[in-house]
Amino acid sequence: MVNWISLAIPFAYLGVLIGSLATFSSLYRKRKASRALSLAPWFPPHLQRNIYLSLLHIEDSPAQQSANAASEKNAKVPDSVLKAALLRRAVEDIHRIMQIRSSKQALSTLLQRGSVGDDLWQQFLRAEKEIEAELRDVVQEANAFAEGWGQHIFQSASEMAANQFLRKRLDEIRSQVPLEKEWWEKRKATIQSDFMKELDDDAKAKEEPKTERKSSDDDAVLVESGGPASATGQSKNKQKKAKK
Repeated sequence: MVNWISLAIPFAYLGVLIGSLATFSSLYRKRKASRALSLAPWFPPHLQRNIYLSLLHIEDSPAQQSANAASEKNAKVPDSVLKAALLRRAVEDIHRIMQIRSSKQALSTLLQRGSVGDDLWQQFLRAEKEIEAELRDVVQEANAFAEGWGQHIFQSASEMAANQFLRKRLDEIRSQVPLEKEWWEKRKATIQSDFMKELDDDAKAKEEPKTERKSSDDDAVLVESGGPASATGQSKNKQKKAKK
């Protein structure tokens, strides 16, 4: 006779074990998803994307629709405006890609050293996935306007981003021109005052040897003539000779 109780115990144990593992896995995934949703976004809101979507899905008011009923072209935004908005969106994506690439290596190094937590790394990975989805969306939108434009839109956006960077750099340099000019004026005045001081010192140094030479010549004349004492002695001798 088969002992069903002894056979049921292992199956019951396996059922409890599998159920507990499934419950733990489900709770862990829900908790991880809730933590990922609670994380702050890596980038600020995408203003250019919101502008493009607003222009793409813009709807006229009922009064405007009745006024533009005769002309269907006036009821939507021109394609040139939409293309320009899409290009601005791609430029912003280029800026974000550059930030992602420059931050990934440093962030991974800090994560390995334990300097940053796992939440920050998950936040970064989430931003990386979002930018990948954004790039695919931009390519699809560009191909919808013109076939093959999706392959070249980011090249044009890269050129525009580089131009913006150069303009920003030039503006920074121009803003520093007054400070640099003020510093140079102060430096010029200091150099000029030091130079004039050196000229005065050289002039004084040249005048001092002339004064010393003149005094030495006067002393030599006095020595050769015998000085005042010899002149007095000679006059006394002449007076004695006259008395005799």
